[in-house]
Amino acid sequence: MDDAPVSESDARLVRYLKTLVTALTVTMIVGFIVLIAVVVMRFNAAGTVPLPDAIALPAGVSATAITRGADWLGVVTDDGRILIYDLDGTTLRQEIGLDD
Repeated sequence: MDDAPVSESDARLVRYLKTLVTALTVTMIVGFIVLIAVVVMRFNAAGTVPLPDAIALPAGVSATAITRGADWLGVVTDDGRILIYDLDGTTLRQEIGLDD
């Protein structure tokens, strides 16, 4: 090994690099914490699409899927139909049968 003394410029460079690495590490940790906070706040936010509390399905029918359009709700039923409702969920606008 070389036992030559470290020059002042080398010592300053090492201190600069050490400070730079520390600053970058702190920046990354703070950025990661902010990212996690944004994700948690977004998942805890209320839904952005309003849906009715209940949908008036025919007796003996259950929904397997639901979708919302601009002014309608579409419900796919377990008996092979698509029921189109107004946004209130009670007024049936259209019924579409699905072919197997």
